[in-house]
Amino acid sequence: MSDQAVDYHPMWDELGLDLPTHDALLEAVGQLFGDAYLTQENRPTGMDYLNFVMSEVHGLRIKELDDFRKSGGKVFGTFCLYVPEEIIRAAGAWSVGLCAGAEFAYDEVEQIMPRNTCALIKSFMGFKLAKVCPYIESSDLVIGETTCDGKKKAYELLGEIHDTWVMELPQMKRPEDIAMWKAEVRELVKKAEEITGNTITEDSLRAAIKEVNDKRRALQRIAAASAADPAPISGKDRLLATQVAFYDDVPRFTQMMNTLADELEARVAAGEGVAPRGAKRVLVTGTPMALPNWKIHDIIEKAGAVVVGEEMCTGSRYYQDLVPEDGSTLDEMIDAVAEKYLDINCACFTPNKGRIDDVIRMAKDLGADGVIDLSLQFCGLYEMESHGVEEAVRAAGLPVLKITTDYSMEDVGQLSTRVEAFLEML
Repeated sequence: MSDQAVDYHPMWDELGLDLPTHDALLEAVGQLFGDAYLTQENRPTGMDYLNFVMSEVHGLRIKELDDFRKSGGKVFGTFCLYVPEEIIRAAGAWSVGLCAGAEFAYDEVEQIMPRNTCALIKSFMGFKLAKVCPYIESSDLVIGETTCDGKKKAYELLGEIHDTWVMELPQMKRPEDIAMWKAEVRELVKKAEEITGNTITEDSLRAAIKEVNDKRRALQRIAAASAADPAPISGKDRLLATQVAFYDDVPRFTQMMNTLADELEARVAAGEGVAPRGAKRVLVTGTPMALPNWKIHDIIEKAGAVVVGEEMCTGSRYYQDLVPEDGSTLDEMIDAVAEKYLDINCACFTPNKGRIDDVIRMAKDLGADGVIDLSLQFCGLYEMESHGVEEAVRAAGLPVLKITTDYSMEDVGQLSTRVEAFLEML
């Protein structure tokens, strides 16, 4: 970690970024990060690594991707949990999450898709149209997935301006759906081998499964520490760790997160926390929060509560389950990967009782005093499922607050008032 500033503009220019607009984006995100993160007190020292990652999220990490590609490597960009990272790594490629989580170039986006499209979809298309996402410009292929109608059609539009390939995700979990998904994962194996020129072998897939499982185990340790009162880490910092998991080098990230987990476990033993013992504890569930969307966590924690868990794709759905490591043949391991990924409880599935069960279990395990159910505006799946979440949480004896928002900051004042009123009743 050098203190010497590096000028990445030549690299960004080579990637085709709009440099003035990209500079403005970095300045805005830096200000947002400083206001949300660097004002926190008593943060674990292990968060210094994630601070550094954020300071170089469009710099050093992009340089690593650039060097990898220039040495013959391939980079696959993804937007969703359902694209198995293990398959990509087993083919010798790298997987990176793509930009979203902020309003950008909506005027251009609304010229090609409806205004009432969810914020996540408008955001990733806006980053691409405005040429401010070095991750997508570093991606040899974007792999999409059919987790909602909006994304399905957006990938058609994205495919006109960037190489894009889409996996068809079934919307139920019957035996015939599992069989279909296993076939779809095998198509990904073929595609990854075609793009990289490498053959996925038993040894390469076994190593990739272990590597990605180790990353998820590190995140599980961080999540488990949050059950303590006082909580040893803020929800914002834990959310950041999960967000960065989609971007960072896997072995390095795993090592640094295990170091952070060691520190958190020592804090728990010492009774040290980021909020006073007895601070109100909130579980957040709902739509994913892509970088740099920290709005709801920031509002909750600046109101004096602590977010103790996230039942979402940028939370427990990403790390709570592992791929079994005892497969002895390539077919067994591919099947195990497919089964693990189809077991994720996204709102695109019907029925989706597993998600409700996860919310209640996590609220109890983490000692939550209440649940906030978050939906992005125009995300029909999570907005429709909200009624069932609310009924189940109330039946479990916990208060619940439903929030529908987007990536703008215009409603922060109104949301702060609602959250403060909710915390007072816990």
